[in-house]
Amino acid sequence: MSLLIGGILSAIFGLISLIFCWSDFMTILKGSLPIFLLLGGALAVYVGIDEIQERIREERQRQEEKFAKAQEEIELVKAEAERYKEELNRLKETKQ
Repeated sequence: MSLLIGGILSAIFGLISLIFCWSDFMTILKGSLPIFLLLGGALAVYVGIDEIQERIREERQRQEEKFAKAQEEIELVKAEAERYKEELNRLKETKQ
């Protein structure tokens, strides 16, 4: 309960001082706006770079998965070709 009363009193005093010190508040706001814009821009650049790096990682992972799948298919085709070659040799031997 005391926290609620303290919060209400603080809000009232803050509103009163904002009314009486409006010009000082605007001066502070004008001075802090470029800093906020600079920090916000830096944060946006950081997040953008991180997003680009994440896309690159995902694309690299997809390419590696495709490569691994292609290698597996190549191995299967090689094994099948080897099996056909052995069968052909057996047929040649039985024919002679």
